[in-house]
Amino acid sequence: MNTFFKKVKLIFSNATILKRIGITLLLLFVFKLGTYLTIPLIDTEQIQATFRQNNFLGILDTFSGGGLGNFSILALGISPYITASIVVQLLQMVIPPLKELSEQGEAGKEKINRITRYTSVVLAVIQAFVLIFGLSTSTDNIFKFELVEHSNLYWLYYIYMIVVITAGSCFTIWLADLITKYGIGNGSSLLIAAGIVTSIPKMFITISNKYWKEPTGWGVTQSVIIILLYLVIIFGIVFLEATFRKIPVQYANRQGKSDSNIPIKLNTSSVIPVIFASTLLSLPTTIVGLLGKTTTNSNAAFWLDQVFSSNKPIGAILYVFLIYMFSFFYAFMTIDPGKVAENLQKQNAFVPSIRPGDDTKNYVSRVLFKTTLIGATYLALLAVIPIITTAIFSFTAQEASAITIGGTSILIVVGVAVETMKQLETDATEQTYSGFIE
Repeated sequence: MNTFFKKVKLIFSNATILKRIGITLLLLFVFKLGTYLTIPLIDTEQIQATFRQNNFLGILDTFSGGGLGNFSILALGISPYITASIVVQLLQMVIPPLKELSEQGEAGKEKINRITRYTSVVLAVIQAFVLIFGLSTSTDNIFKFELVEHSNLYWLYYIYMIVVITAGSCFTIWLADLITKYGIGNGSSLLIAAGIVTSIPKMFITISNKYWKEPTGWGVTQSVIIILLYLVIIFGIVFLEATFRKIPVQYANRQGKSDSNIPIKLNTSSVIPVIFASTLLSLPTTIVGLLGKTTTNSNAAFWLDQVFSSNKPIGAILYVFLIYMFSFFYAFMTIDPGKVAENLQKQNAFVPSIRPGDDTKNYVSRVLFKTTLIGATYLALLAVIPIITTAIFSFTAQEASAITIGGTSILIVVGVAVETMKQLETDATEQTYSGFIE
């Protein structure tokens, strides 16, 4: 605890760091302000009602800081850029020119970033079109009466909304770049985390309305259990996110004991497997729902809900399976055992008691497999906790969307908080040593 307070003191005693924190807070405020600037002639109350009935849209609304639920100019938030980053990263595995660019240092990195931005604009246009078209074809009309009178002009209004939403996404990406350059770094991650954090008060308001409006002994006990469980999960995530499996490394040209190692994070793939799994699982039911089909008026919608809803037994099993699959895929994509073994051999280094070459590759693969298995299990448990708690505490769909015990949101917020704290500590330490030398 003393170490923690020393780190905090080091950070807040640095004038430059404080200035960057202030800039970051100002830019986050601008982003949050943008989420309330709604597109004209849209019935936001009807859209919010639609979102409460759809888990996937509710997740996207949380990531956009409420901008999607308000149908604001920042409705898509930073999500097109995040999706583009993942797509470009995956394409580097199958497109040799992209892979070569990623290995060309800073110049190559700059070109990859430019490609990612162009891709994010294209994805923003596609996502805006799908979102507007899907909502407009639902059973409930999302347009206000003034526009309904001129339904022959819908196509023109669609184009206008697509342009506005795409421009809003580009503006959000620009804000993220400003935070990264002039703020405390990790602009994209901070915008997502900020959107999630702003929804936390809603959680406690929902708990208060549910258990404290007309308090009973068992109701108060349940509210205390929920809050304690929430805190325990946060501390658990902090511990597990900081856990590494270290592979010791020795150098043939160095004498004596060496403390070098290859750190393999327990959760190598972070939150990406959960996002991919929930996205794939939710797409069929989301498309059907946007087309106006429900489990009561369509057999196809009913069976899709049984198979792809994570709240149903088959859907929950499929959800966990997808999390494991994406965890292993992303872990072995991020850490290539063959490349690790090759780099060690080039540096005249080796793992004690393991032969260089294929034996090292196989050893790193085994360690990565075991670590990923534990990490994937941790992710799967975290993902199904909201499903379990919803059943135990009998939350309604609206309450479950507000009371987020476990799940993706907490993992993102804790992960960003830990990484930001490390970044601030590193920057403060570097400036302290720099000032000392000067």
